[in-house]
Amino acid sequence: MKRLILIALGFIAAQAANAAGEGDAERGKVLFQKDGCYECHGLVGQGGVGPRLAPNPLPAEAIASYIHNPAGEMPPYVTKVVPDADVGDIRAYLASLPPPPKLADIPLFKD
Repeated sequence: MKRLILIALGFIAAQAANAAGEGDAERGKVLFQKDGCYECHGLVGQGGVGPRLAPNPLPAEAIASYIHNPAGEMPPYVTKVVPDADVGDIRAYLASLPPPPKLADIPLFKD
């Protein structure tokens, strides 16, 4: 029951964020693939060569700041290539993704 309440609260929070104009998750999914984010961060932001981004991404402003002026090996994506509005949509997509299953819930890892 407690888990159901938490899921419902998360859904309500996500809906409120989208209503507040914090981004379009469907468009963000398309941009995440089109802009090549998945190549380093995985198809669902699970991480790979780059760090895990989902399901709890940084605020859009922090993401934009980093991708426009990255440290390390990530190439820069100037605002002409990835405008801040696109970053907001990509962030909304990442925030919409469910968390990965717990190891205990994966049959392969059960005793």
